[in-house]
Amino acid sequence: MNIILASGSPRRRELLAQAGFEFKVEVSNADENVIEESPEQMVEELAARKAEAVVRLHNKAEDNCLVIGADTIVVLEGKVLGKPVDEEDAKTMLASLSGRTHQVYTGVALFYVKKGTVEKRETFHECTDVTMVSMSEQEIADYVASGDPLDKAGAYGIQGKFAAYIKGIEGDYNNVVGLPVARLVHELKTF
Repeated sequence: MNIILASGSPRRRELLAQAGFEFKVEVSNADENVIEESPEQMVEELAARKAEAVVRLHNKAEDNCLVIGADTIVVLEGKVLGKPVDEEDAKTMLASLSGRTHQVYTGVALFYVKKGTVEKRETFHECTDVTMVSMSEQEIADYVASGDPLDKAGAYGIQGKFAAYIKGIEGDYNNVVGLPVARLVHELKTF
């Protein structure tokens, strides 16, 4: 069966490949504006939108595929931190996260398409607690100047240089990177 990852995230591609999946990537241009809901509902809805947008591209009768959509957000004391809009926004986000524990939610949507029809769909999410050490203004400015945080929820990537500022995590590390691989594999077994 063809597997399609409905995400342009290089980190999600790496995680799926490391887990041994063969797949192709089709970037979804789904609307990512949602009415403020719980973080769990938000990430599941956004993941489903991304998957649905790609499913619409595969409505030919000969297509049988599994489409995987995913979305990640960072939440600090109930406030959702998406991708920063600019460097100042990234600095503000990082200053708010500095020395504190926050949650990273990733929603995943699985759509099985057979002969152009969605035969089965499922969404789920994973949550991981991340604790950061305190960062100085200069450390924040230097990290933001690297350009790394500008395309990442919460303005950081745990798998890169920013690892030096992570005090600990409780939960799935891969979830923080962008895809809870162990949960995905488990869900696919029953899917």
